[in-house]
Order: sequence, then structure tokens, then C-alpha cells
Amino acid sequence: MQKPEIQLNQLSLEEKARLCVGMNFWMTQNYPEYDIPSLFMSDGPHGLRKQDVEKSDHLGINESHPSVCYPTASAAACTWDRDLLRRMGCVLGREAAQSGVDILLGPGINIKRFPLCGRNFEYYSEDPCLAGELAAAMVEGIQSAPAAACVKHFAANSQENRRKAVDAVMDERTLREIYLAAFETVVKKGCVKAVMTSYNKVNGDYPAQNLHLSRDILRQEWGFDGILLTDWGAMDQIVPSLQAGLSLQMPGNDGSSVRKLVKSVEDGQLKEECLDAAVLSILRVIQSLREIPAAEPISPEEGHAFAAEVAKNAVVLLKNEDSILPLDENDRIAVIGEMAAEPRYQGGGSSHVNPYRVSSALEEMKKLCPGLVYAPGYSGAETNEALLEQARAAAASCHTVVAFIGLPESFESETYDRTSLDIPPAYVRLVEELAAVNPRLAVVLSNGSVISMPWLLRAKAVVEAYLCGEAGGEAVSSILFGRTNPSGKLAETFVGRIEDSPAYLYTPSGEDRSDRCEYREGIFVGYRYYEKKKIDPVFPFGHGLSYTQFAYSQLRLNRKELSDGEELEVSCRVTNTGGVAGREIVQVYVGRVDSPVPAPVKELREFSKIHLEPGETKEVAFRLGKRAFAYYNTALGDYYVPDGQYQILVGASSADIRLWDTVRVRPEKPWQPEVTRNTILRDILESPQWSAIFSEKYAQIQPYLPFGLDKMDLEREPFARALLNNMTLHSLASYVGEHLRDEEIDALVDQMNRAADRS
Repeated sequence: MQKPEIQLNQLSLEEKARLCVGMNFWMTQNYPEYDIPSLFMSDGPHGLRKQDVEKSDHLGINESHPSVCYPTASAAACTWDRDLLRRMGCVLGREAAQSGVDILLGPGINIKRFPLCGRNFEYYSEDPCLAGELAAAMVEGIQSAPAAACVKHFAANSQENRRKAVDAVMDERTLREIYLAAFETVVKKGCVKAVMTSYNKVNGDYPAQNLHLSRDILRQEWGFDGILLTDWGAMDQIVPSLQAGLSLQMPGNDGSSVRKLVKSVEDGQLKEECLDAAVLSILRVIQSLREIPAAEPISPEEGHAFAAEVAKNAVVLLKNEDSILPLDENDRIAVIGEMAAEPRYQGGGSSHVNPYRVSSALEEMKKLCPGLVYAPGYSGAETNEALLEQARAAAASCHTVVAFIGLPESFESETYDRTSLDIPPAYVRLVEELAAVNPRLAVVLSNGSVISMPWLLRAKAVVEAYLCGEAGGEAVSSILFGRTNPSGKLAETFVGRIEDSPAYLYTPSGEDRSDRCEYREGIFVGYRYYEKKKIDPVFPFGHGLSYTQFAYSQLRLNRKELSDGEELEVSCRVTNTGGVAGREIVQVYVGRVDSPVPAPVKELREFSKIHLEPGETKEVAFRLGKRAFAYYNTALGDYYVPDGQYQILVGASSADIRLWDTVRVRPEKPWQPEVTRNTILRDILESPQWSAIFSEKYAQIQPYLPFGLDKMDLEREPFARALLNNMTLHSLASYVGEHLRDEEIDALVDQMNRAADRS
């Protein structure tokens, strides 16, 4: 096996250029004479969508080879389980390897900025910590087999409307803390071998040719040396893209890109070293795949069983009034809703899998409950009096009713966004009619993202099943009858009105022809926004109930003060105080007290899922490093921890904090902004170093100040301080004339900045 550097030296200029452009829809160029094989790619965030090369598409239109369909990302994220996602990656990697797929195009980790994004079912969370940690685990699993993961879509792919033209415009802090943070985790912690660029622009440039995004951050700062490839058709110009760090244009074209690359090198527009770097990134991945031992084959039966395991961990019990769940298998139960018999289990578009075997909740529930009665209630998104009457009669004749509703397949898919949070009116009417004849009503939801629930008060229980894959029916049945204790928790906030969403005013939709989308909400996405605005959601981020109860106690911090170069050890004890075994997700949030910059009330920084038998207690431990306390300081060009008090909050959801304490964290190297002529005096007076220098000059000019300042003591009289606070050195000089000249201001500024540098 030749080394990549040797293979590179054997290639001609044109051969190198051909390696950077797809050979066809799914494959890279191959050179058997140089021992360089093609890399075969397939969509695969929640199942393999391998297509024949001659019948290919990137929208899920043409048929793909049969494969196990696992829960979509929106469901899998609700497991909050790194180990389970790592195992899911292993299973996908094994299936990819035995199917001849070298690069699995997933997972998708874009942040759920807006609840109506058509691809939200493909993405994990509104929170970058949760998304990054789960994706890194899944990538590790995939890459344990001779298969490469390709994390996508880099970056800020937050809408489908006008997706190939829209420009996501945001400040650097928002970009770093929210929209790049999960990618950074997957690159650094998951060591992902491939990254896919998104269709949208980011701050004016497509990511494939965005020097700041792809070259400066991804390649240079994070050290990513794998394949950076375009989404299918997501490239504007090939030469600027390679200069920004792109490795591969997908899919192949008529040869024009190869000709452009060759000519640009010959003309000196593109350095050949740049082309070599792109080729080497591909050759290194080929070599790394060859070095991984062959994976153990996986049968469809094994995959299906594992899909059921993931789904059982993903289902979220949102509400359980009067503990009407779990159901009694000997009870007479009405199952209402077409989705119970014809399940909605995955989303539309490029991730659409041709499933191995789909189980419905109805057939699985019938296996456990001989007294079950079924009525469809609706057909598609419509109902009529005959269907409603049949449903009412079934509900009235039974002790408990379980209604299956959600979003029809046509409501959410790649290529378009939803237009509202609403589910079909027929479903809302069905719930209201059922509740009127039988108050013991449980609702099971099948949807890829957030929906409104105007019927919520009419239902005693609500089960969120999301899109739980081909074995979702087994999972839902097991949860409903208590064979499995629900342990999923929401990875996104369920808000009541779309108007309450932080991005509502700043998202092009409908007939909006704007291609500039300003992320004016900044870092305040999801629960970060709702908590800051004091908007009570329908169900908060991290929420999920169990058939047992958990008590939290004995929060311990290993220190009360630390520097940002040290780690804080956090631990607590969790006890299962109920009568059945269960799993709890312990969530750790950090909030900065008196933040010097705008900041959320708290942010998720760690989490752990634990299993507890009845009466059992476990200690859960976490380690929080610098990034848990930091914000991205744009002036510094790095993450920075301000000196101050920080809240450590441990709980069962973002809204259910059980334990808390405070710790002081100080930076090892304190940072101060540069003083200028127009720095307000409040900032100068609040800095001990600057204030000491300024005070000398102030004593000299004080006798000449107006407003009575000549007779006031700054330390003892708040009014004097208030008068000065919003003045600048320049404006102060205007009141004392020749007693504070321009050159003296410049000298004062220089003296203060030198004092800060010495610290």
C-alpha cells in the first residue's frame, strides 16, 4: 500500500484535478494503476440510502436498496445517550461497509434555529452542546468500521426556503457559540473524516469557498485534514473553493470543473500546492479506511432489533395526568387514528430510506391487548362524519382511548419549510370529539419537529414519538403498556405560538423574496431566548417524564474558586424513589452572574443518562473546563472567561432545576479592551489600573469642570460618578479647554494601554 504522498507524486495535473470532482453521482474518481480506488457515498443519517449509480438522486425520489430505517435525528437526540448513539453509529458503519459504502453522509447537526425548518427532523437539537456530543459519539461509532462519517451541513443551514441563494448573516460570536460549536466538537472530539458544505451562504460567501469559515476556522484553527465536500450542487466556483480548503465537488459534471482547475494552475491563478492539499485529503481518507479491520456483517434482523432499542429510549412522555399510563393489557382500549396502522416513521428528501420491515403500533398493541378496538378516525389529513362517528363509538365503548396524530408526510421534507406549527384541523377535531365522549384520553404524536397543541388540556397523557424509524411501533407499544419505562427528554423547546420563536421576525418565508437572512436574535436561540424573555413554553428543553420518580441530592463542587485553566468537578446523587426501574437524564447548566456581555440565563454544559433500580442511588460526576464558563470574545479572537461568579445548576430539565451552587472563576490572563479617546469614563473608572492613572489627571482638571464637579468627591458622591459615567476623554476635554489638550489625551490613552499590557 503506497503512501498518499507517493501516490500524489505519480499523478499528472489533470489526474489530480479529476480527483477533486466526482466521477459520477455517488463516486469519486479512481486510478487503479496508482492503487487509488473510488470512494462510494450514500446518504445515511438514520439508515443507508444506497442507490444504483444510473438511478441516482439527492432528493429521495428514486428507489434505494433496502436498509434498516433507524429513528431520525430529532428522535435519536431525545435519548440524550452518548453510548447508544455510538452503538447506532457502529451499526450504520457495519451496514455501510458490507454494502460497499465508504462515506456515510451524516449525521446532520445544524442548530434548530426556527421550528418550521423543513429539515429539522434531520437535525439533533437547538443546543450545540447536546448536538455536538451526540454527533461525536455517532461519528466514532461509524468510523469504528471501515467507513467514514460526513457531518453536515456546514454551516448555518437553518431553512429550506430559498436555500441555494439565502445568505445567513450573523456576528462572529453567534457563529462561534451557536452555529459552529457542534461542528467543532465533532471535528476535535469525534475526529470526523469528512465534512459537507451547505447550500446557503454564510456572511456573503458559500461555505465551499468561504475563506473564513472553511480555511481559517475548519482547516487551520480546528486542524481538520479530512475531505471537505460540497452538498450535491452546492458549489459556485471551483477555483475559489479549492483555495478555501474544499477537497471535492459533488456530483461530477461535464468536465468543466476539471478544465478550470487545470487552466487555473497553468495560468498561476491557483497554486498547485493548493490542488495537492485537496488531493491529499482524499488520499489520506482512502488510506485510513484501508487500515481499519473489516467489520462484522450485520443482518436486517439485528438492525431492526437495535432500531427498536433506540426508539424505546427516544420516546418522550410529555404528560401523564392521573397516571393513566401505562395501560393495563387486560383493559378495553380504543386505538384511534390512521397513523396507528400506517405509521409515519421518517422524513422526506435525501435521507428517505427504503425500510427493511416497518412495524405499526396497532399490530404491536394487538399482540399485548386482546380487548383492543380500532377506528381510523381520519384518512390522510382529512376526516368526515362517518369516520368521526366510528371513532366516537369506539372511544365511548372503552375504558381508555389512545389517539395517534401528528404531521402527515407531506407537511415536512427537504426542499421546503412548513408554514405554521399547526397539525391538520381534522386531527384537532378528532381529539376534541374523543375527549368529549371519554376523558381518559392519551395522544401519541408522530412528527419530525415542534407542533402546536391547542387540544393539550383535553388529553390526559401525551407521548411524543417523533419519527422513530421502522421499529417505532414496537417502541410505542412497549412504552404505552409499561414494558419499557419512558426515558426520552426533549432536545428542543415546544413553544405555543410561532410568533414567540426568537427568529420569527428574521426568517424569510412565504412570498418573501429576500436572500439576506439576518440572525438578529444572536446567541438567543431556543431555551436561551425563552428563558431570557420569560416566555413559558408548552414543554421546556430537556423535559420528559417517567413511570417512576427521581430525587436529587448532595451537590458537591470540588472547589469554590478556580482559574479558567483548571477543571471544576461537579457531582450529585440521584435516587429512584419510585416502584419501577428507570433511566434519568441528569443535566448540568452554567449561568454567569452579572455577565459583562449579553448572556443567556443558563446554558447546557454537560449531561449523563443513568439507570436506577427502585430504591437505588448513584453518584453522577461531571468535569467542567474553560469552555463551560466562556463566551467568544470577538475583540480577543478567542473564548474568554470573565472574572466572576457562576451558577452551577443541576436538574431534570432546563425548567426543573433541583440543585444549585456558585463558584468563582477567574481568567489566568485577564483581558481588557483597548482604551481610546472615545472610551466612556465608566469603563475607565471600573478598572483599578485605568482608574488610578485617570485619577491623577482628573485631580489636575477638576477645578475647571462645570456642573459642580469641581466640588464633588467621585468616591463618595454617586451623582458625580453618574455625571462622568457616559462622558468620554474627548468629551471631558471639551469642558476644560486647554487644561486637557489632544496630546495629553493621547498620552493618557497610551499610558493606560501599556499598563494593561504589563498585567
